[in-house]
Amino acid sequence: MAAGDVVTGGITVLAGDYIALRRQLGYRSPSQERALRAFARYLDQAGHDGPVPLEASLDWATSTASPDPCNPARRLTTVRGFLRHMSALDGATEVPAPGLLGPAGHRKPPHVYSDREIGDLLAATAGLAPAGGLRPHCYATLFGLLACTGLRICEALALTCGDVDLAGSVLTVRAGKRGRARLIPLHPSAVPPLREYAADRERRFGPPAGSDAFFRTDRSDRVSYNAANSTFIVLRRQLGWTAAGRARTPRVHDLRHRMVVRRIQAWHAQGADVDCKIAVLATYLGHVEVRDVYWYLPAVPELMSIIAGRFEAFAGSDPAGAS
Repeated sequence: MAAGDVVTGGITVLAGDYIALRRQLGYRSPSQERALRAFARYLDQAGHDGPVPLEASLDWATSTASPDPCNPARRLTTVRGFLRHMSALDGATEVPAPGLLGPAGHRKPPHVYSDREIGDLLAATAGLAPAGGLRPHCYATLFGLLACTGLRICEALALTCGDVDLAGSVLTVRAGKRGRARLIPLHPSAVPPLREYAADRERRFGPPAGSDAFFRTDRSDRVSYNAANSTFIVLRRQLGWTAAGRARTPRVHDLRHRMVVRRIQAWHAQGADVDCKIAVLATYLGHVEVRDVYWYLPAVPELMSIIAGRFEAFAGSDPAGAS
């Protein structure tokens, strides 16, 4: 195709083809796909045809009602990949430069749960209805598993009974980010609570099939994300947890952050080579890039001492640093 040739079929069709291609490559992000389809509809409804000029992309990115000042930049960043794809096809679509509309946002520091907060959360699940039912036991086990393994909530809820090998002390995560599967070895202390929950579940509902969801309640054979998050919010309110005195209001996802921070702290206390361990931790967590784990070091106050200590060691060993 020569440069400047018009790509026919409508931007919406091309966006659909691009999304399908990314899914075949293992990329899947519902929020990004929704934004991309909205961008394509915007261009089609405006009667646009052919290569996409920069002005059109900027007009869409800035036509947002969100009060977040970073939202236009975030919207533009979301469609840059598609615009690069279009540019390769027609040779004339303009790809916006990174950071053209400023930063796409600032990632807020996570809340790192204390041992007492974890204990209070698990204790609070005992008050969930129905009293004496499976639901309290289910959520205590779920939140405890998130805190000790660092699983994403969606990964834990997608576990089937066949994925939970208590004899081998290993979980098979099949719903990882971008469709990646991985094995999660369990610490010996994590196995008894899982075994007790599995036995309680079997007493109430009989032996499960391997394809049945591992986490279920009295009324539902599978716990949804909305149900789990809503239950957590109810417990958070009961416990009086707010953003006051914390980096942010505690979230269920912060259970994953706690595991990462405590693990890095433990390695540092043991004198381990944290840099070598980071790559292992990234694989365990299912991170696509190792740098996603390094983000914790400057973002979490509890880990800043590690950075300070490493800098002091570096400066002390470098003659130029002493000047």
